[in-house]
Amino acid sequence: MSKLFKPGENCWRVEHAQKATVLIDGENYFRAVRKSLAQAKQRVMLLGWDFDERVEMHDTIEEPDGPLRIGAYFDWLLKNNRDLDIYVLRWDTGALKSLFRASSLWTLARWLFHPRVHFKLDAHHPVGAAHHQKVIVIDEDTAFCSGIDVANNRWDTRSHKEDQEYRLQPDGNDAGPWHDAAMVVQGDLAGGLAEYAVQHWNDAGGKKPKPVTAKADCWPKDLDAEFTDCQVALARTLPEMDDQEGVYEIESLCLDLIAAAENFIYAESQYFASARVANAIATRLSEPDGPEVVIVNPQSAEGWLESEIMDSTRARLFKAVKARDKYDRFQMFHPFNAEGTPIYVHAKILTVDDRYLRVGSSNFNNRSLGFDSECDVALEAPGDGDGDGKVSGQIAHTRNDLLAEHLDVNESDIRKSIEETGSLIETIKRLSHDGRTLRAYQIPDVNAVDEWLAENDILDPERADDGFAGIASRRS
Repeated sequence: MSKLFKPGENCWRVEHAQKATVLIDGENYFRAVRKSLAQAKQRVMLLGWDFDERVEMHDTIEEPDGPLRIGAYFDWLLKNNRDLDIYVLRWDTGALKSLFRASSLWTLARWLFHPRVHFKLDAHHPVGAAHHQKVIVIDEDTAFCSGIDVANNRWDTRSHKEDQEYRLQPDGNDAGPWHDAAMVVQGDLAGGLAEYAVQHWNDAGGKKPKPVTAKADCWPKDLDAEFTDCQVALARTLPEMDDQEGVYEIESLCLDLIAAAENFIYAESQYFASARVANAIATRLSEPDGPEVVIVNPQSAEGWLESEIMDSTRARLFKAVKARDKYDRFQMFHPFNAEGTPIYVHAKILTVDDRYLRVGSSNFNNRSLGFDSECDVALEAPGDGDGDGKVSGQIAHTRNDLLAEHLDVNESDIRKSIEETGSLIETIKRLSHDGRTLRAYQIPDVNAVDEWLAENDILDPERADDGFAGIASRRS
């Protein structure tokens, strides 16, 4: 039994996962989704911030079966399996742009008359909030919980090459290199995610989904399970509404994970804009024996409004945290490809020491921790009961593998350097080089940030709850 995961406080429930694997970047994610969908017997449920039926699930390693386009692939699955029903729930506000996609409108109109396709726009949220979780559940057997929408600009390979023709989809524009993360699970946890999906579907006013009665094995074929027979927590953010109590499990889980760290906190997040998370990190950094903290962010938030708001918030929080980082154990980095183009970090992943791993849809910002609907999963190495240390070893491998991708080196190089230096920051500095690498974050306007911080003690623990409550980002 986990000492950290507490259902009703920092998670909804803790369930057994027969198998679990972290999927890094879009190509690996879409390959696994395609293979899992191919084995569905009765029901597929997809929840997303966005859904674009034009997305093509390219594969540079294998020859995929069936159509590349997700909408056509759904049609292909339905044609080959008369017992299959597909449910798609997406955020209503974000769906407005679909009005300008002629081909999407045709597909959606056709699906409206299909007896086994159920498409619903989710308006069950406060004004301005987003249905932001990214969950796919196949037959209550296998589920994906991630930061990856079936949407434009999410596909990329782990090489993040400058010229990648398959990124030119579906609108013909290349948004550039894109880094993301997901987790696929099988077992009771998939059943928990199925219950989560059904609840959201029902809350959105959808017709009661058909029950799953057949036993299926929908684990993606040829995909190795990194974790087996482990306990995994499912954590949520649900905004307070007239018919719904607010649920802030993800925020509590993040704070508890930060508090539990002994050596290393490694995180990838689209934003660094939560005063509560920053304050928790700063508290640990002020301790003589506290952990080292490395955060990988995109160089700049996506879109001009996000850049203005989220980038300025990040600068202020970074400066405030560094002011309490008396032992110099905090650093933020951005990844760049071999040509020097910034790689956009959309992943939401957190590792703590070799003990905890969290993957999902939530960012380090106020929306994810209290206003939007989010879903994360987290697993824990069982400590002394870990036998030969397979779980803790795999958590460390996941962290090292991510760093190896960003630094364009072998995972063994990362592992060896950490063993020699005892430091993530020194390892990054030692293995950084020209070309594809990580670059340290630089505050864009130090004087302006210093002036602002002099007037606003944003990390005062008594006021950390509402330090940035008015800042909101409407992107995923």
